Amino acid sequence: MAYDPGTLEAALSAAVGSDLALIAELRRAFLESAERQIDLLSRARCDANWTMAALRLKGLCASFGVNNVMNLADEALESAPGDPVILRKISRAIAAIETDAQG
Repeated sequence: MAYDPGTLEAALSAAVGSDLALIAELRRAFLESAERQIDLLSRARCDANWTMAALRLKGLCASFGVNNVMNLADEALESAPGDPVILRKISRAIAAIETDAQG
């Protein structure tokens, strides 16, 4: 699943216009929250904790229009807690967003 850097940027620009400092702050807040949910997913050992973290990640991505990670969160909901394959996919997708933000 490919990452479209324009999706997050378009959502941020639509929300705050051309205020680059605010866009950067919102992007950072998105990334911090996504990374927090990935950490919770990686530590989840029961269905309830796994599901809650996946739903939070899905909601976060839905509010920022990051559909590819939202779809991965859906995939996580269908996976077993701690599934290393989906955790890697989600981590890579968030890392791609972070790399794009820095570059």
